[in-house]
Amino acid sequence: MQRRTFIASGAALAAGALIETPFAFAQAKLEHPQVSIAVGGKNLFYYLPLTIAERRNYFKDEGLDIEISDFAGGAKALQAAVGGSADVVSGAFEHTLLLQAKGQMFREFVLQGRAPQIVLAVSKKAMPNYKSIADLKGKKIGVTAPGSSTSIMASFVLAKAGLTASDVSFIGVGAGAGAIAALQSGQIDALANLDPVMTKLERSGDIRVISDTRTLNDTRTVFGGNMPAGCLYASQSFITKNPNTTQALTNAMVRALKWLQTASGKDLIATVPEGYLLGDSALYLDAWQHVKEAMSPDGMIPADGPATSLKTLQAFDETIKGKPIDLSKTWTNDFVKKALATVKA
Repeated sequence: MQRRTFIASGAALAAGALIETPFAFAQAKLEHPQVSIAVGGKNLFYYLPLTIAERRNYFKDEGLDIEISDFAGGAKALQAAVGGSADVVSGAFEHTLLLQAKGQMFREFVLQGRAPQIVLAVSKKAMPNYKSIADLKGKKIGVTAPGSSTSIMASFVLAKAGLTASDVSFIGVGAGAGAIAALQSGQIDALANLDPVMTKLERSGDIRVISDTRTLNDTRTVFGGNMPAGCLYASQSFITKNPNTTQALTNAMVRALKWLQTASGKDLIATVPEGYLLGDSALYLDAWQHVKEAMSPDGMIPADGPATSLKTLQAFDETIKGKPIDLSKTWTNDFVKKALATVKA
C-alpha cells in the first residue's frame, strides 16, 4: 500500500490570507481537511490527474491533508470506501452504478477520464492462431483485479461476442510489472490492462490488441457512446456533510486537468515518480501520446455518459439487470462548474 501525506502548515495558511490565491474556495472552512483517498493502480495513466494534483501540491494549496492508499485494482479501492477506511475513491464511474444496485449511494463529483483507456489483447505466444473473440473461451484473462473496470470492459467485449464471464477465468495481476510478468511467463492467455503497461507489451511484440478504448473514437466504437471513466467519487453522505471539502478536492483535480492540457513531456517526466516510467521514459511518453485524448479537459461528465455506462453493465452483469437505477444520483457537475469559474492552471 502506497501512502503519501501532505500537511499544510499553519504558517502557509496564514500567509495565504495575505496574498491573492487562484482559488475562490481556498479560504472556505473545510469540514474534513484530512481526507483518505483509495485508488487501484495509481501508476496508470487512468489515475494521472490524481498524481499530478498530489505531486504539484494542488491538494495542499487547498488546505487539504491527503492520504492516498494504492490497491491492486479499482474493486479493492471501492471496498475500502464501503468499509469506511477511505473517504473518497479515485476509480471507475461505473462503480457508482453497481453500488446503487446494492442500495449504497455514491456519487461522482469530478471526472478524470473521458475514455476508459483499457486495452484487451491476447498473448502472441499463448494464442498465436487467434482469429476472433470466440477463441477466448476457456482462456485465462489477466485483469487488474476481478470486478475492476478492466474486467468490466473485458466482460462487455465478451458479451458482444456471445460469451459470458463464466466462459473465461479472470486472474488479478495488478497494474504494473506484475501484469507484464504474468503475460510474458504464460500465466495468462490474454490481458485487459492500461498504459503504460500495454504500450510496453506492444513494443516488445508480446501482444496482439483486439479491443482498444484509448481514444474517443475507439471508445464510442466499443461502447456505442461516450463512456465516463476515472473519477473521484464518494458516498452521498460524505458529500452532503462536507461540501467545502468536496469543492476543495474538485478544485485541485480541475487544476491538475488544466495543467495536463499544456504540460510538455519533460514536465510530465519531471513530475511523476520514477517508478511510473517502467525503466523507459521514452516509452512512457509514447504511451502518454496514446492516451492524452482520453483525459478530461475540464472534469465535466458528459450528459449522455452515465446512460452508456449503465447500458454496458446491463449487457452482462446480473447484479444490475432489472434494477431501478437513478442515474441522476450517481453524478454531479456542480462542483466542477464552480471550480472552472475560479481555478487557474
